[in-house]
Order: sequence, then structure tokens, then C-alpha cells
Amino acid sequence: MTEERTIAGLRVLIDKTLCVAFETCVDLAPDVFHLAADGVITFIEPTPEIERARLIEACKACPVDALTVYDASGAQLAP
Repeated sequence: MTEERTIAGLRVLIDKTLCVAFETCVDLAPDVFHLAADGVITFIEPTPEIERARLIEACKACPVDALTVYDASGAQLAP
């Protein structure tokens, strides 16, 4: 199962089958990600705007590559 949002002009995907809730992304971008009741990361509703560099950093920090980021042209920026 994948959850997707467009944030700061970037397409961000959470692969919920890979997420093991290390919460590194939550530590780096708590205004975008949080740990849901089911034990995996999800987006905060409504998802606020965030600095692109901080969002990419939070996604790259995922130790199991459960977060993927694409720019407007479709180029993968993270992991």
C-alpha cells in the first residue's frame, strides 16, 4: 500500500509495506509526517508546505527507503 502527496512541488510517496516506524522522517519533518495508530508513518492532514530541502532530507533519512520523492519532471530525488 502506498500513500502519496504533492508537497512543495514534489511528489512524495510512503510505501507502507516497507515502513518499520523508525520515525526518522518524523524527527526531521514533524509538520509533514507522523506515526499513525496502525504503527506506520503517514502524512499530517492537511499536509502543510515545507522547505523542499528539509523534506528531501527527511525522506532520504529513512533507513528502509520507504519514502520516495520525485520532482515535477519525474526525476527521483530520494532515496
